[in-house]
Amino acid sequence: MRKTVKNKIVSRIYGRGRGWAFTPNDFMQDFKRWEIGNSLEDLTKENRIRRLIQGVYDYPLYSKLLKKNVAPDMQQVANAIARKFNWRIQPTGDTALTYLGLSNQVNGNYTYLSDGPNKQYAILEQILNFKHMSFKEATITDKNAMLVVQAIKAIGEKNITEEFLQKLASKFSQKEWLKIKKQSSTAVIWVQNCINSIIENFGA
Repeated sequence: MRKTVKNKIVSRIYGRGRGWAFTPNDFMQDFKRWEIGNSLEDLTKENRIRRLIQGVYDYPLYSKLLKKNVAPDMQQVANAIARKFNWRIQPTGDTALTYLGLSNQVNGNYTYLSDGPNKQYAILEQILNFKHMSFKEATITDKNAMLVVQAIKAIGEKNITEEFLQKLASKFSQKEWLKIKKQSSTAVIWVQNCINSIIENFGA
C-alpha cells in the first residue's frame, strides 16, 4: 500500500530520532504546504509529535524514569529556527558550557549569536534568545567545534586550567577531537592551542 504524506513525514521525523526539532520548511522540498500543515496538525493531536511554539515542533525526548516527555533539546530548537530563516548561528559561551555539562548552573536561558535579527522565544518553560552580532567564528559550521570554541572562550585564556581541559577532553572521542581541530582552524590562536593541548595531553 502506498504511504500517505502523513506517514512519509512521520517516518522522516522518527528517522531523525527523539529530540529532533523541525518546522514545516524542513518538508517543503517534497510536499505541498497544505499537506505538511494537515499532517503536522494530525500528528500533534495524536501526541506523536509536540508543538513547541507556532510553526516549531519536536519529536519529544521521553524519560522512562519519569514516564513522560521532558524538556526539548534547545540546541535542536535553535537549529530548526535557524534553518527556517537561513540564519547562521553559534551558541554563546554560557550556553556552550551548559550543553557540554561544564556549568553547574541550572540554565533556563539559551542564547545564540546570529546573523539574523534579535529575537526571543518562550519554549515551554525555557527562553531561547538570538542576538544579532558579527562573529569571527562565522565560518565554523561544525556543531561540536562551535560548542568547544565558545566554551573555551567563555572560561577565558587566563582561567584555563588542566582540570577544565581534562573535563572538556572527556566529552568527545579522539576522532571527534581531530575533526574539531580541523573545523576550528579559524578560531583565535589561544583557543586553537587549547584544542591542541587536549589532543596531545589527554588522549582525547
